[in-house]
Parts: sequence; C-alpha cells; structure tokens
Amino acid sequence: MPAGTLFIPGGSTYTSMDVDDHAEELASTLGVDKAEVKSDLENLVEYSVPVDEAKQSIRRKYGSDADDGAMPSTKDVDAVEVSDGNVTVTVRVITVGCRTIQYQGDEQVIREGILADETGTISYTAWQDFGFEPGDSVTIGNAGVREWDGQPELNIGQSSTVAVETDSVSVAEHDLPCSIGGHTSLLELRPGNRGRVVDVEVVEIEERVINGRDGQTTIHSGVIADESGRLPFTDWEARSTLSSGETFRFDDVYIREFRGAPQVNLSTFTTVEPLSKSIAINKDAQRVAIGEAVDSGGVFDVEVTGTVLEVREGSGLIERCPECNRALQGGQCREHGTVEGEDDMRVKAIVDDGTGAVTAILDRELTESVYGGSMDEAMTVARDAMDKSVIAEEIRSRIVGREYRIRGNLSVDEYGANLEATEFDRTDDDPATRAQSVLEEVTSWVLLRIVVKLHIDSSQLNLRMRHYHTQQVTMNGRQSMWWHQLVGELIDCLLLGH
Repeated sequence: MPAGTLFIPGGSTYTSMDVDDHAEELASTLGVDKAEVKSDLENLVEYSVPVDEAKQSIRRKYGSDADDGAMPSTKDVDAVEVSDGNVTVTVRVITVGCRTIQYQGDEQVIREGILADETGTISYTAWQDFGFEPGDSVTIGNAGVREWDGQPELNIGQSSTVAVETDSVSVAEHDLPCSIGGHTSLLELRPGNRGRVVDVEVVEIEERVINGRDGQTTIHSGVIADESGRLPFTDWEARSTLSSGETFRFDDVYIREFRGAPQVNLSTFTTVEPLSKSIAINKDAQRVAIGEAVDSGGVFDVEVTGTVLEVREGSGLIERCPECNRALQGGQCREHGTVEGEDDMRVKAIVDDGTGAVTAILDRELTESVYGGSMDEAMTVARDAMDKSVIAEEIRSRIVGREYRIRGNLSVDEYGANLEATEFDRTDDDPATRAQSVLEEVTSWVLLRIVVKLHIDSSQLNLRMRHYHTQQVTMNGRQSMWWHQLVGELIDCLLLGH
C-alpha cells in the first residue's frame, strides 16, 4: 500500500490528504481544533465506519447535528451499490451475530448478519443494538454503504433509523444462504459467516493454553460433526459443559478460515444448549477429485483416490525441533537454530488422479504401516547401512506407481496443496487393468469413427475382431490385447484412404 494511505477494511481506501481535507472542513465548520478532529476521524474510519457517517458522528460529538449529505435514496436490496453513500431499505432480518471490537481503547459490541427482500440479500454491520431479531421485518433509514468482499454492505449507525414493519417482508427463501434464524449444516458453512446456528455432536475435544491478546488463555478445540460432515471448532470460553460424544446446539457461532477450510468458533455471545436427541453423524469423508479439492482452497476431512507418482525428499527417518516440531534440515531449525532433534518418521508423497496433484503427508503411524516396521526397526536398518536414505528408498519401492485411497485435511498455500493424511489405504485396482480399461474406452470411440468413415462391412469387421482376439502380444512383461493391433491396422487404412 502506498505511503500516506489509510486502509478501510472491505476494500475502501482514503489517502491522508482525503482525511486531512475532511478534518479541515469539519474543524472550520465546528470551530474546533483540526488535529483533534482528524484523530477522531481516523479512528472511526479505521474501524470501517463510512466516512460520511464518521463525519456525522463527529458533528454530534461537538454539538452540531447539521448534515451536509443528500437525503438517502430508497432502494431494493439488489439495487444497492457501493457508490450510493446512504440508503433506506425495507427488509427481513435473516441472521444476527454479535462480537466485540476494540474502538478507541474500549471494547464495543457490534452486530452483524444478513438482510433480505424479494430481490436478494445483503450483509450488514450495526454499531449499536437496534433491537431487531431474526425474522423481523424492518425499514432501515439512512444506512451507510461500504464494500466488503467485493459486495455492498450496510453500515447501520447512530444516524440510522430502524422501524418495525407490521407486514412481513417477502423473501426468496430458496436463494437464502441459510434459513431465517441462521440454522445451517456444517457442509454449508463458509468463512465469514456470523450468527449461525448448528446442531452437532462433539467428536473430539481437548484443552489447550495459548498466548492470547491478554496473555495466556485456556481454550477448547476439537472436531464437531452432523449429518453433512465434520469441521474443526474452537471454544474461546473453554466451557466445561462440552464433552466428547454429546450433542449440542450452538447458537451464534462465527466461521473463520483455518488452513483453507471453515472453522466453527464459539464466542462469549454463543449459547450452548444440550440436545436430548442423537445426531446421525456422517462418518464418511467427502469424496472428491483432487483438482476439485485443490481449487476449493482447502477441505476438512476429505477423501481422494490417486496414484503415487513420487516420494519427495524429507521422507523416511527425520528429526524434529523439540520447540516447534518443525522438521530439521542438517540439524538446524529455521526458527530455533541448532537444536537436539527428536526422531520421527513421515512420508511426503505426490499423488495424482488426472485432475490434479497433491502432496500427501503421512505421520509416524501411517509411515510405519507403509514401511512395514516400527521406527525403532527402521533406525536399526539405517544404522546397519550407515545411511538413513535406505528407509525412504524402501518406502518408494512399496508405494510409487500404486493407487491409494487417502483421507485427511487438505490445505493450499503459496507452496502448493498438502493433504495431512489420517488414512492411507491401497485400493484393489490394478494399474495395468485400469490402463487397459481406459484404453478400451478410447478404442471403442476410435473404432466407431473409423467404421463410419470407411464404411467397413460389419461382418468383415467381426471376422477381424475374432481373428485378433485370439492373439496376444507381450510388451515389457505385460500383455497388449488384440485391439491394439486392430486399431493400428484400421488407423493405417484410414490414413492410406482405403
């Protein structure tokens, strides 16, 4: 970002000159110190308050309610544009989520969610509690408009008005991102969602201590599941009521991106209600093509099937830093320098399914399984050979060129796509049989095209096919079936024009 530019979350920017001009105008109108006005204006703008609304707040602060802006226009939701400045809309409240932000050194509670009418949906941020709840129909006057994630978003502040409508506002419910009230399945959640409600079973949970903004903080993290799938979660309040195997309703959760996949977060505003019903959780992972999974940017608990093309360097026996658990390179940790490494095993295998490729990372347990022995046994073999690389070579000989079903958590970053495997199972599919099947499909299509082109008599073609069906040609220890020769002859006929 160029020097002298003030960033407005959501995509808007104002240069220092812009802020300076607004501050000078306000200071002149209000008869107050420009430096103080400029400081107030910068604080408001930094927290995503539209500049017009920020100026109005400053006018009220210094005792002036004058507004130099035009009257807000009344619009349908789908007609609202970032350039509108201020608008009035009549809408249905779909979701309401609460969170706190730091504003001028103090904590402030804001409300966020989705509004809708017959024409579409729009997100909003309310800087105070206007009292509306999901399902309410309201007219919001003088709402500011800003850009957020490339789309218009309404900012409802002190200069806005909210009036409850007696008639319910119609919405296209089939186009809503969730039901009215925010109830959503885990598979439908996306980073940025707020005010959502989920019914889940806690599958895994652990207590951790992290270094937070206010020092060391105890949190709970783990995995939750419903009928649609599984997602990681974090409870920032470390509620003692949560336990593995129990079902709960989490009301007012927000979703962040964690390693490319959605993560469910419970805040101080989240209510947790035990459920008396059981949930038929989906124990199967999403099965997708590798290309689709990589294009999504990250998937939690996914299953792919592909062929191992290569075992990368850094596989087999390795050492890790005791402080950060990173793999050491030549006894060096890139964060902590020279350390006494801790022994470990892993595999980094490039897997391809024809739609894309991913690096599957196997932990010690899975690596011991594909190696066929324990880490202690592998270390003994390496010592006898005086070479750790023999373990990686043995693993290569066992898995390269073979097809595996891999389950785990996929993430994508600037270095590529990685799949942290939780399961790594060889399929029953034989590569030669699979290749033959693919070639048969292609051959069938080629035969059809050639037969049409040459007008070969069907009885003559059947005689040739029976003739070649009795022959087999061995190439590199593998058998190439009769149709290899048949296709070759037919293509020659096509090329020669007879």
